[in-house]
Amino acid sequence: MPQESPLMAVTGSTLVLAAPAPSPAPAPAPAPAPAPAPARARGPYGRLFTRPGTRGFTAGNLLARLPMGMFGVSAVMMIAGQRGSYALAGAVTATGLAATALVAPWTARLVDRHGQARVAVPATVIAVLGSLSLVLCVRTQAPAWTLFASYAATATTPNIGGMSRARWTHLLPRSEHHTAMSFEQAADELCFMLGPVLAAFLCTAAFPEAGTLAGAALLLTGMLVFTAHRATEPPATGAPAAALGPSPLRALLPLLGLLLATGAVFGSMEVASIAHLAALGLGGTSGPVLALQAAGSCAAGLVYGTRRPRSLRTCLLALAAAMALPWAAAATGSLAPLAGALLLAGMATAPVMVGAMALVQRATPPGRLNEGMSLAVTAIMAGIAAGSAGAGQAVDRLGSTTAYALPAAAALLALTLSIATSRFIRIVPAGE
Repeated sequence: MPQESPLMAVTGSTLVLAAPAPSPAPAPAPAPAPAPAPARARGPYGRLFTRPGTRGFTAGNLLARLPMGMFGVSAVMMIAGQRGSYALAGAVTATGLAATALVAPWTARLVDRHGQARVAVPATVIAVLGSLSLVLCVRTQAPAWTLFASYAATATTPNIGGMSRARWTHLLPRSEHHTAMSFEQAADELCFMLGPVLAAFLCTAAFPEAGTLAGAALLLTGMLVFTAHRATEPPATGAPAAALGPSPLRALLPLLGLLLATGAVFGSMEVASIAHLAALGLGGTSGPVLALQAAGSCAAGLVYGTRRPRSLRTCLLALAAAMALPWAAAATGSLAPLAGALLLAGMATAPVMVGAMALVQRATPPGRLNEGMSLAVTAIMAGIAAGSAGAGQAVDRLGSTTAYALPAAAALLALTLSIATSRFIRIVPAGE
């Protein structure tokens, strides 16, 4: 502490008082700053965002991820509204999905090699131009093939969820990966819950093209914000894919069938629910009822991130049991039991996805994480498409109640595949 009285000095035998003079002695230490609150007090999610840049890239991630739940609904409503054909709208969106399955792993490979910012921004610009071209072609009554070409161009959209997970993996010790992956899964569910609702509102309350235009603006803005936080970006490998060892496809092959079956759970559940509510004369409630399923998954993902992770097999067993609930509830012919069953079924999906994506992350060879994540997402999307098509056939031939057997069967298949393939999954050691 600073002295409060003059300094005393001795000259010969006389004691005199002297004013303080500059001294080579070290300056008094400043009072210590208040100790920060212990990291534990912040909770597991609070600790994630204490690192510099994490809040910024997460804000951009959420902005860019929201359109992922908007584009499909917006395209269907825009094309069907302007061209009067749901068949054409469905074919265009299916073509976009197929193009994404082919292009996404290639885009992710470039991201791993050259870095997120250098690849993701131009790839996003191409995708946004494809969306704008689709709006223009629909608006001007251009030939149908131009719609397919325009929507196929959106396949260059980077896998923002995979890039965000790659950043967490780069920034965090492995002991914190579970919490980060749980947060990312909850973000997925939140965006896929809000995206279709926002798209439908814009397309009906404003004009048919509003959903696509808003989605394109959000995607570009979010990607620019996300990539602006360069300090959190994983380092680019700078090497050709061949120099990084075997393709992630080989390492992830035992997991892809499981992810395909899990995607089929989601796709078949959505179609069966929409058809069943329409058969009950409650088609207008399909949006809010399906949102319950996503809300259950979002909440469960956040809670699961604060708990000790369970094995993927345990989570799949819970999913298989939960998928029987909507099937039983549909037989009652009442809305309330079905809504409750979908909420509970949704709560079982997030732990499965967290566990599966954690395995993908740990089994992917070093330097190719974005490519591995994109392969996983592609398998899930293919499963969603197959589940949707299968449920549509089941509804037409067997009725909407029986169609609920399909997600239950897909969940059982995923569980069976996890048991059969677990010994073939090689986990890459943390330091490898």
